[in-house]
Amino acid sequence: MKVVVTGGAGFIGSHIGDLLIAEGYRVVALDNLYSGKVQNVNKKAEFYKADIKSPEAVKILKKATPDYIIHEAAQMSVSASVRDPLFDAQNNVIGTLNLLEFARTNNVKKFIFASSGGTVYGEPSSFPVTEKFPFDAASPYGISKMVMEFYLRFYYKEYKLNYTSLRYSNVYGPRQDPHGEAGVVAIFTKALLAGKAPTINGDGKYIRDYVYCKDVARANLLALESNYNGGLNIGTGIATDVNRLYSLISKAADFNGKAVHGPARPGDLRKNILSAVKAKKILGWTPNMALAEGLKETLEYFESQAK
Repeated sequence: MKVVVTGGAGFIGSHIGDLLIAEGYRVVALDNLYSGKVQNVNKKAEFYKADIKSPEAVKILKKATPDYIIHEAAQMSVSASVRDPLFDAQNNVIGTLNLLEFARTNNVKKFIFASSGGTVYGEPSSFPVTEKFPFDAASPYGISKMVMEFYLRFYYKEYKLNYTSLRYSNVYGPRQDPHGEAGVVAIFTKALLAGKAPTINGDGKYIRDYVYCKDVARANLLALESNYNGGLNIGTGIATDVNRLYSLISKAADFNGKAVHGPARPGDLRKNILSAVKAKKILGWTPNMALAEGLKETLEYFESQAK
């Protein structure tokens, strides 16, 4: 079976590609290299540089004739979406619709979508957040992910295009880009390896649910192989604030300096923790990597890159 992974040269997409190839799938990585890197792409994968909004991307897809599409490519920054909602919508809505139109007219068996459990639910009043919580996105990024979940439901009901929408919590790990919702891990790690104290936005009491990239890749594989149509949270259910995160990373890096506190970022939620009980029930998925160990592996990766 052949799988097209959009954003396949990116942080999460490249880990998905690695796992799919290890499991015997043929992988086509599609990426515009805006933030992805060719060296992230598995050598056994085919790679094409193209933007998901473009006619060239559709031509590549027609040539590839994929059985499945795993869609990871996105404008992935909440703060950037607040600054430029139009750019966010062009990439995350129009770009995704371009792929969906191809999928429904070219016999794609299933479409796996990277949604955002950290933003589509807005500011919930209780935690952990389950799939029963209503959508209440508060940023253009969250709105674009929310909108696409409604489109996916429409394409399933109207055109019988199977899909699973995976609502990630904050993904971190090797190859991480400093942009996006969990970019703080990469930012802190790079600063500490350079011997510098990083800046924490606001008071550092922003609570998040950090899930390891390889656990997320496994969730995509399980979703691709399942018959489930709908949305699933992919997170750990464990709350970690930014101050605690800094403490764990600085300990792994053997750095004793204190972080500097700067202004808060616009659009950031104060708290988000996801329940993945449904993903366990339906996919048999649970997160395997403990945060401290995952941060250690991430640090080792960035150390090797620096060398």
